[in-house]
Amino acid sequence: MGRKLCPKLILEGTRLTFKTDIAFALNEHPRIVGPKKYRYHSPVISAEWCGFTNFPWGRGPINFAPEEEQQAMEVYATWARLFELLPYYSWIVDRFHLSAIAHHMQARNHKYDFRWLEERLKPLNFRIVFLTRTPESFAEARLERLKVSGKPSQYDDLSVFMKEQELIRGLVKESLLPSFELDMTGKNISQACDKIADWMEATGGLFMD
Repeated sequence: MGRKLCPKLILEGTRLTFKTDIAFALNEHPRIVGPKKYRYHSPVISAEWCGFTNFPWGRGPINFAPEEEQQAMEVYATWARLFELLPYYSWIVDRFHLSAIAHHMQARNHKYDFRWLEERLKPLNFRIVFLTRTPESFAEARLERLKVSGKPSQYDDLSVFMKEQELIRGLVKESLLPSFELDMTGKNISQACDKIADWMEATGGLFMD
C-alpha cells in the first residue's frame, strides 16, 4: 500500500473557465485521488452555492449582502474547521474566498481580509489553481455556455469577467497559499487535469507529511 493521497485544491477564476467541470474531473483523476474500482462519495464543495436566499441565483458566501457578512464568515470558518478535523482526505473546492474578495471589490469597492482563513488552510497543504482564458476567447466560450445555461443574461457583459479575472490574478499573487495559473484557452478538461496533476506531483501537493 502506497502513501495516502489527500490533495486539497481550490479552483479559482472567473466564469467560462471550466472550474466546475475540472473539479468533477479531478475528483475522478487517478493521479489526484487514486484509481477508483467503484464509485464513492468524494467531496466537491463551493462557495458559489447560493444558500442565503430562497430563490434561484440568489446570494451566498461569495456575493453576500453587507448585512450577511457575519453569516458568510461563519461559513468559511465552518469549512476551515471541517478541513482541520479531516486533514487526511481530499478536498476540491470550486471557487472560494478569492472569488468573494473579487466580487466585493467590484460590487462595493470593499476588500475583505481573509488572511485568517489562509493561515488555517496553509498547514493543511491547500493550493490554489487559478484558471484563466485570453480576453479574445471569452466570446467563443460564451456561445458554448449559452447552449446549456439556465440564466443566459449573466453572460451579457463579458467585460465583467475580464475585469474579475485581473482582480483574482492580483489576489492569487498576494495569497499565502501555493498557486498555479493555467490558461484554459484551447485546452480540454483532460489536458487541464493532467497539467494540474503534474504540478501537484512536482510540488508535493498530493500528500500530508
